[in-house]
Amino acid sequence: MFKETLREIVENTEGSLAGVVMDSAGVAIDTYARENAGFDIDAIGIEYGVLLGSIRRATESLEAGTTQEVSIGTDKMVTIIRLLGESYYLALALRPDGNFGKGRFMMRCAIPKLMVELS
Repeated sequence: MFKETLREIVENTEGSLAGVVMDSAGVAIDTYARENAGFDIDAIGIEYGVLLGSIRRATESLEAGTTQEVSIGTDKMVTIIRLLGESYYLALALRPDGNFGKGRFMMRCAIPKLMVELS
C-alpha cells in the first residue's frame, strides 16, 4: 500500500524525484524513486529526520503548536516533510523547479490512506 501511494504522489507531481515513509528512528517503511532520481532517498530521510526532531522540540518549547510540515530548499532539491502522527513522516523530494504546491497537495490527500495503514 505504501509504495503505491508514494508512486502516485511522485508520478503525479511535476519535477518530483522520490518519496519515502519513515518512522521517527529514521527507518524507511517504504520508498519510491524515479529512475533518474540521482540520490538515495533513504539517506535524505534519515538525515532530515534528525533535523525534524529538533524542529519539533523547538516548536513545542516555543508553544507554537504541533509541527505539521517542514520544507527544505537547496540548490539541487526541495524536500517537503509532512508528519504522520507522532511516530512517522512522509517526505517528497523535488527538483528546485518542481511543482511544490502540487506536491504538498498530493501529500495532504495521501495522509488519510497512509494513517489507516500505519494504525
